[in-house]
Amino acid sequence: MSLSQSFLAHIAQTSPAPIGIEVQRAAGIYLYGPNGERWIDFISGICVSNVGHAAKEVIAAIQAQSERYLHPMVYGEAIMRPQVLYAQQLVALLDQPLERVYFVNSGAEAIEGALKIARKYTARSKILSCWNAYHGSTYGALSVTGNPWMREGYGPFVPEVSHIHFNSFEDIAQIDQSVAAIVIEPIQGAGGVVLAQKGYLQAIRNRCDETGTLMILDEIQTGFGRTGTLFAHQSMEFVPDILVLAKALGGGLPLGAFISSREIMSVIQQNPPLGHLTTYGGHPLCCAAGLAAFNKILDEHLLDKISSLEHSLQTHLQHPAIGELRGMGLMYALILKDRQQAEKVRKSALAKGLLTIGFLSIDNGLRLTPPLTMTTEEMEMACGILVEAMEEL
Repeated sequence: MSLSQSFLAHIAQTSPAPIGIEVQRAAGIYLYGPNGERWIDFISGICVSNVGHAAKEVIAAIQAQSERYLHPMVYGEAIMRPQVLYAQQLVALLDQPLERVYFVNSGAEAIEGALKIARKYTARSKILSCWNAYHGSTYGALSVTGNPWMREGYGPFVPEVSHIHFNSFEDIAQIDQSVAAIVIEPIQGAGGVVLAQKGYLQAIRNRCDETGTLMILDEIQTGFGRTGTLFAHQSMEFVPDILVLAKALGGGLPLGAFISSREIMSVIQQNPPLGHLTTYGGHPLCCAAGLAAFNKILDEHLLDKISSLEHSLQTHLQHPAIGELRGMGLMYALILKDRQQAEKVRKSALAKGLLTIGFLSIDNGLRLTPPLTMTTEEMEMACGILVEAMEEL
């Protein structure tokens, strides 16, 4: 049995038609197959590999930490240097009162933790989120995911969760004194890179302040330079009550976090103590890798080059088949006429050496989220492949 046959036979499948490329190794912006194939990773492992693949700083940090220790204790009881240093670095670059970090294993788990502390801190039970949002596949995260077809067959869900329309200023009135929290993305990623309208998130922030509702901001996809600033909300002049991070947080290893104030985070310490637990969350190997990747973004001033990369993408990705090219920074959606066109372009681009993927909530778009380490020449080459693929429509 070949490896691809074993993959189909023994790996639980998540779709009827997986991409199915075999990755033998990865370096920089490229994935490599066993027979000399090479693909530009134009999705960064879906916003994970922001500093590219196999960055020497990240590999060195993993190797060094692996020689010290791996898992000495469940989360929060022992002092582990990689955890502490990473939390310190994150907090130093966030605004007050975001000062306490709880590391977990994934974005979905971070959403779960944020929902738990919001309900306990406010002593309220109602949660709001947005239609077309995606926050994860565990039950709490799926309950606040505003995509009906993703939820089909899995109910019943966590009670007292309602959805409002993203960018609807009128719907903000649904945030009232009965609502514990609203969980929202600054840009709807799986929804097809839908940007918040000017003033919308600030209006939600103001309404939360008026009603005592907590604002949970899901920056799982938008964090770590993806939109041109370190975190997307930092260009929008507001601070959430709870910030949720994952994907690029781990530098390629599994890591998530929810970050809030000392006061809000204190609710898991007592009544009962150990109110939120994780065995592997904040694994020292993952924290070491994440911190190395984070420092690479800072030390190499990768944020400074995003505007030129974005300009190159906008300049070189032009074709009559494009219905819309929307996004910011290095987070874009290429919108085509219909699902058939999107799938044809995706498959053609893959055959020509470029990997992209669609979205969960729309079927006529392709995700463009390349590594921040890409050069303008590489961006031009990648866009050229997509244009060639569109020429074949």
